[in-house]
Amino acid sequence: MSEEHLVDNSPSISLDIKIGDKKGYIRMSSIYGSYNYVSDLEIKPNTMAEFYCPHCHGLMNTDIPCDVCKAPMVPFYLDIGGKVAVCSKAGCKNHFVEFEDLSNALTKFYEDFGFQAKHEHENIEEAFAIPVEDEETHTEIIASGSFLQTYCPHCKRSMIESDMLKLKIINDNNESGYILLSPFLNVFSTKSTIFLQEDKVIKDIKCPHCDTSLIIKDKQCEVCKSPVAAVSISARTRLIDFYICSKKGCRWHGLSEDDMNEIKLEDSLEW
Repeated sequence: MSEEHLVDNSPSISLDIKIGDKKGYIRMSSIYGSYNYVSDLEIKPNTMAEFYCPHCHGLMNTDIPCDVCKAPMVPFYLDIGGKVAVCSKAGCKNHFVEFEDLSNALTKFYEDFGFQAKHEHENIEEAFAIPVEDEETHTEIIASGSFLQTYCPHCKRSMIESDMLKLKIINDNNESGYILLSPFLNVFSTKSTIFLQEDKVIKDIKCPHCDTSLIIKDKQCEVCKSPVAAVSISARTRLIDFYICSKKGCRWHGLSEDDMNEIKLEDSLEW
């Protein structure tokens, strides 16, 4: 695991890789179900790759064939016992997880993360974005970790699904899919159903219900100058605009100038 190189805003799985006679590195998302990665090699669809441990340089490809495309599977062993295996052919999404002892694995998981792994609040209603007043500035503050009830600014339908903010996305290859973002303020976990290259702007971000683009044409990210998308979040008794950067990996987020005169986001310099 590489704490220095993030993919999907989480430490990446860092490996050496060989494609044909070319050698390089690949940093894969550690979020189960995400297919995002960063590599210094061009990896075309259906390309076969060899994966090597960056420490002992041992070949990690096995003789176990993929159930879908018959390419060699590549296993990763877990601290809690068991393994995750992925296909070595680019574009094949086949993967599986096995536990040596499921009971022991669950026990260790709950010991490490607790039963409320997604958020720190025993009651999710305690995390709702209810601003409190700053006595000095008389502005309202939404606390870091607050659950942001998020809605489409066009059709007004909720975009929260299974405690995640779900948005429709289109990448540079015109593939459509979904990105799941943490709805907790200043919690940056994310995963997508299609490949999104780190540090690249997402071509379009849409409401998953009405399919309307959420990109704001006349506003840019204040950090990287990329286009931003706008969603609506609930604060007290009204909805306010909440902006997020469309560049993969950029954590900037913010409010409109009018709302910033009345509301502040605690510890929020980035999304």
